[in-house]
Amino acid sequence: MQIYVDADACPVKDEVMRVATRHALAVHFVSNSWMRLPEGPLVHRVVVIEDPDAADNWIAERIGPGDIAVTADIPLAARCLKAGAKVVGPAGKPFDQGSIGMALAMRDLQSHLRETGESRGFNPAFTPKDRSRFLEALEHAVQAVKRGN
Repeated sequence: MQIYVDADACPVKDEVMRVATRHALAVHFVSNSWMRLPEGPLVHRVVVIEDPDAADNWIAERIGPGDIAVTADIPLAARCLKAGAKVVGPAGKPFDQGSIGMALAMRDLQSHLRETGESRGFNPAFTPKDRSRFLEALEHAVQAVKRGN
């Protein structure tokens, strides 16, 4: 079991490390540029080329059953689920086969509304409750993989 983090805009890097350290799991922080990250023997920093999909592709090509992805990117979440991995969003929302279709549809709808000027693309602020929900969701994902679910 390994954790793959879509790190470019991830607000929960420290929380990932708390859970990974507790369970002695390797973490791959994948980004398009160098960034300050937590240090440790379990941390693998991966810097990919400056292509918009390079980090997503790197993760999707390597993740598999028994692994966990941390991403807010819904198409990447769908690819990781297809590969058999667990997926948790930074706000603590787990993605699964039952919810990913609706998440993709809502993403496409919001994109269309922004393109037509119907919506300005408001993103709510990241709160301490989101951070707490994330820690709980990641812990649940780790436990589920350990149980073989």
